Amino acid sequence: MTHQENPPAIVPDLPAGIRKGFLFQERTPTRLDHLLSAWMPDYSRSRFQQFIRDGRVFVDGKAASKGGVIVSEGQQIEVFIPPLQESTLIPEEIPLDIIYEDAHVIIINKPAGMVVHPAVGHQSGTLVHAVLAHCHDLKGFGGEIRPGVVHRLDRDTSGIIVMAKDEKTHAFLQRQFKGRSTDKRYLALVDGAPPTPTGRVETPIGRDPLKRQRMAVLPADKGREAITEYFTRESYLNHTLIEAHPLTGRTHQIRVHMAFLKCPIVGDVLYGYRKVSIPLSRHFLHALRLTIKLPDFTEPQTFEAPLPPELTEILSELPRKVN
Repeated sequence: MTHQENPPAIVPDLPAGIRKGFLFQERTPTRLDHLLSAWMPDYSRSRFQQFIRDGRVFVDGKAASKGGVIVSEGQQIEVFIPPLQESTLIPEEIPLDIIYEDAHVIIINKPAGMVVHPAVGHQSGTLVHAVLAHCHDLKGFGGEIRPGVVHRLDRDTSGIIVMAKDEKTHAFLQRQFKGRSTDKRYLALVDGAPPTPTGRVETPIGRDPLKRQRMAVLPADKGREAITEYFTRESYLNHTLIEAHPLTGRTHQIRVHMAFLKCPIVGDVLYGYRKVSIPLSRHFLHALRLTIKLPDFTEPQTFEAPLPPELTEILSELPRKVN
C-alpha cells in the first residue's frame, strides 16, 4: 500500500485520542476496513469497526459510516485512537491453572463451571476477574467487560484458553482464529455413536428461531458456515469418546453438530437428553489442545490441558464395546 503521512484535515470537534492519518495513493479503490487492517495491523478488524461506530474514522474530513466505504486515490484517511481505559471490573483472587505465560499471553486450563467474562447473571467469579487479579496492568482492549479475551469456552466446557496482555497481541491472535490458522482439539463423550467412526459435519448454525437461548442447524441463507471434523478415540458399550476438530468457531458448534448427528454430548441437557445417561454435573466436553503462533516464537506452539479427574474417572468406569 502506498500512502503519505498527512497533517490533520480541518474537521470540527475532532474526537480525542492519538491521531493517525495518511493520503491514500493506490490507483485501485479499496474498502475502508481492508485498508485500515493493512495499514494498522496491530488492531483487529472488530476494533476498527468500533472506531467507525464511535465516529473516530474520517475520510476527507467526514466521519465514515461503515467499513465497506470505498476509498479512492487521493483521499485522506484519519483515525483517532482512544486511549486504553483501565477495566472497571474488580479483580478477584481466584486460583488459576496456568499452562503458559509470558509478557504477551497467558494460557489457562479453565475449569468447568467458570464463565469466561461477565454477562447477565454472571457479574463476578469469571475468568476475566481472575486474570485481572493476576495481571495487574491488563487494559480494556477487547471491550471493557472482556479485557484480553480472544476466544471463549462455554461455562461447562473445561480446558485450554488463551488471553492477550496487550493490544498488538490481541489483534495478532484474533487474526489467527478468524483466519482459521489455529488448530483446536476437543474431547467429547457422546451418547451412542456417530454414523461413521470418522467424519466431517458441514451445516450452517444460527440462533434457534423458536428457543432463543439455543443455537440450531439452519438453512444456508439463515445460518453461518460451521464445519466440525471428528475422530473416534474409543468405543464404549453405550457411548463413544470422540476428538472434535472445529474448523470454524460458532457458538456451541460442537454441541450442536453432535446433536445433529443424533449422538449428543453426555450431560448436555440443552442439546441432548434431559435425563442424563451418566451422573454428571456438567457436559463432557473438554478443550484438550491448541496450536497457535505466539509473538515470541517463529513456529506455531502446541499447548495441552489434561482431561479433568471427574472426566477420567467416568471413562475408567465405562464398559468397553466388544466387537
